[in-house]
Order: sequence, then C-alpha cells, then structure tokens
Amino acid sequence: MQTSTPPTLPWYSQVSRTQWKSFFAAWIGYVLDGFDFVLITLVLTEISDEFGLSTVQAASLISGAFITRWLGGAVLGAIGDRYGRKLSMVLSILLYSVGTFACGFAWNYTSLFAARLAIGMGMAGEYSASSTYVMESWPAALRNRASGFLISGFSVGSVLAAQVYDWVVPSLGWRWMFYLGLIPIAIALWMRRALPEAEEWTESVADKDAKPNPFRPLFLTRARATVNTVLVVVATVSLFLVFTPGGAGMVPVLSVIAGLTLAAFAVQLGGKRGWVLYLSMIVTLFFAFLYSWPIQALLPTYLKTELGYTTDQVTDVLYFAGFGTMVGCWVAGFLGDRIGTKKAYALTLLASLAFVYPVFAVQNNLMLLGILLFLLQATSFGISGLLPRYIGGHFPTASRGAALGFTYNVGALGGAVAPVLGAHLASGMDLGRALAVLTFAGTVIVVLLVGFDVPARLNRLTDPDAERDHLADVTATPASDARVPVDR
Repeated sequence: MQTSTPPTLPWYSQVSRTQWKSFFAAWIGYVLDGFDFVLITLVLTEISDEFGLSTVQAASLISGAFITRWLGGAVLGAIGDRYGRKLSMVLSILLYSVGTFACGFAWNYTSLFAARLAIGMGMAGEYSASSTYVMESWPAALRNRASGFLISGFSVGSVLAAQVYDWVVPSLGWRWMFYLGLIPIAIALWMRRALPEAEEWTESVADKDAKPNPFRPLFLTRARATVNTVLVVVATVSLFLVFTPGGAGMVPVLSVIAGLTLAAFAVQLGGKRGWVLYLSMIVTLFFAFLYSWPIQALLPTYLKTELGYTTDQVTDVLYFAGFGTMVGCWVAGFLGDRIGTKKAYALTLLASLAFVYPVFAVQNNLMLLGILLFLLQATSFGISGLLPRYIGGHFPTASRGAALGFTYNVGALGGAVAPVLGAHLASGMDLGRALAVLTFAGTVIVVLLVGFDVPARLNRLTDPDAERDHLADVTATPASDARVPVDR
C-alpha cells in the first residue's frame, strides 16, 4: 500500500490571519520608528546652520539617542517580560513620538539633545518589544522571515522620511519634520485596543501566572539596590559627557567608566551562568552598529558637503539606500530560514565587503552610486534584519524582552560612537574615506564573531547545558529540519 506525503502549505499560508495582523501592527510601529529616527540625519545641515554647530557637535545629536537606549531597552523590555509585549510596544511608541515632537520646539543645541534622549529610550523599547512580539506570535520555523520582514519597516520609514524631507523642508523648514512625530500616537492607541498578545509569551508567562522580574538580581539586597541606583546615574552622566562638549578632554576616562558600569549590570543580569553571554553579545552588537551606522548617520552630510549634491539628488540616493536595505531584510529572512541564522548573517556580510570602497570612489555618477549603495545596504545593513532572531534565540521567553533590550541597546552605543568617530577621522582624511574605513573594519570583526558563533561558544564555558536556540522549532521532524535548519 502506497502512502503519500501530505502537501506542504506555502509559507505564507502557515501564518494565520491573527499572526499577520500582529505582524503588520508591529511593522507599522517600526516604519514610524525608522521615520522618526532618521529625521535628524536629514536635517543635520539645516540645524547646524541655525544653531552654529561644529561637525562633531552635529554628529553628537545623532549619538544622543543612543545614550539612553541601554536604559530604555532594559526597562521597557522588563515591562514586556512581566506585563506583556503589547503594553511595552505601546509605551515605547508613545515615548519616542513625544520626544520627536519636542525636537520641533528646540531653541538650542542642549534642548534638542535632551529631546533626543527621550527618543532613544522609546526606540530602544520599540525594538525589543516589536521584535519579541512578532517572533513569539509567528510559527517557529518562519521566525527568520518574521525578523527580516519586521526590520524592513525601518527602511520603509527612512524612505518615507526622505520623501517628506523633499516636500516639507524647502518650504516649511526643518522643524515641521519633527512636528509630524505626533502621528504615531494614534497608531499606538489603536494597537493597544485591537491587538492580541504574543502567543508564546501568553503560554509561557501569562497562562502560568508567572511574574518574571529580570531586574531581581540588581535589587536582591538594600545595599545592592543602592549601589546599582548610583551606577545608573554614573553610567548616564558619563555617557552624556562623552557625547557632549561638557566632557571635553576627559572622553577616554569617561568612556572607561561608562563601559565598566554597563559591564557590571551585564554581569549581574546574566548571573553565574549567563554573564559571559551577556558581555559577548554586547561586544558583537557594538561592532554591528560600528560598521553600519557611519553610513546611516553621515551619508546625507557626505553627499551634501563632499559631493555637492542638491536636496533632490540626496533624496534620490537615499531612495536607493533605503530600498536596498529593505530588500536585504526580506532576502535575509528567507536565507536565514533556509541555511540558518548565523550562516546567513556571516556569509552575506562577507559579500558586502566587495561594495564598501567602490561606493565612496564614485564622484559624479548618481546612478552608479545609487546602484552600488543599493547593493551595499542590501548585503550590509539589510542582513541586520536577522538580529532580533539572532539575539532572541540566545534567551528564554521569561527574560527575552529585558535581555534583548539591554544587550542590543548597550551594543547600540557603537552607533553613538560611529558618527563621532567618523567625524574625527574626517579631520585627517576626507569624510568618504573615513566612512569606508569604519564600515570595512567593523564588518570584518562582525563576520568573525558571528561566523564562528563566539557568543554561544563562550556561553558554554559557564553554562554547558545552555539551550542552543530558544526560538527553534522544537516540534520539527527530521525532514522539516532539513528544510529549515536550526543553527547549532
């Protein structure tokens, strides 16, 4: 008697209507996140002219949003672990929307910098909340796709921002770009009312009436709670001084203080078994931001100042970059589900090295520059669409929000360092070459860290029994595993 194998449904049919609804709600939030975040890079030259800022001061406005990300990611992630991913996502959107709106009323460098701090906290929470929400809502075998598709929303937001910049700034001025920050509030209120909670969090936490508290290690005793409260202040003040003129002459010392303070938090949150994983993940993510954010932050400035491009030409180039990143995120999702997250990440990044220097060698050919930038962003920044899946697989559901939020956003300080370091390097060479050097060097380091699975290998030194992938499809049959491999 012959038996036939039941036909396999197309991947999109394996995602229920409710799961698609959950995805699109989070994706819209991420589109608005991308829109709000890149605004500052588009109007940096206009702000510099109005407030009389130096290149380093202007670059520090981009860095400002990274200073508070570590705190926002951890706190809003912990709220998501304890009370649900949906609440954390809504609070995050509200916070970055209010911060963006406040930027439009800035009267000097300091007031604008303060508003950027609020934006950083909200966007940090949005990243961890949206990514955990979507991945815990979708089927396990499709979570690379969920991750890549979600992060593509950031690129859509950046493309929209470039178009709105072209419409708004020449006629109304740069402040009106930030007044649009109120729009996401309506989206947040709709999300709070209409969306279901993430399935995996509901099953693992809510249905069991668990009350996870990822911060418990920081407050075990009154003495420890007092010390850690002081450390929060020390870390925040140190980072603030590092990225503002107030810390002039003391940047190396302040950077060490901030780094040691954040490392102390990582060690406590990770505990005896997980502290190595927390630290190694932060280092990996730091370099991931260091390779990707020089171009993200300073490309408009490079196009305007060194290549002399007009507003319309800058917008055209940013279209190529934004769509390249978007396509890269989509392809990354399919590739990650097919050959494994880590392998897809490392190999695609390796391919991106072929485009780094050619991008900055093009001078007067807008079309060629756009094509090269499309390819670079697709293989470089686009592959970072796998980061939520990559990070989230290292942590269990009960602490995933806080762990992902903390490690990702401490690592995101690489994005704060990148534009400032790029600006400093540009004082000794042209800006294009400085951006190429940073991008190439950072990419090589990340290829080695991810390709050789360094965080997981180091974690097994202190936790030999650690789960290899907390987001894997544990119900998969051997045949399924052959189709959708899990990183080992």
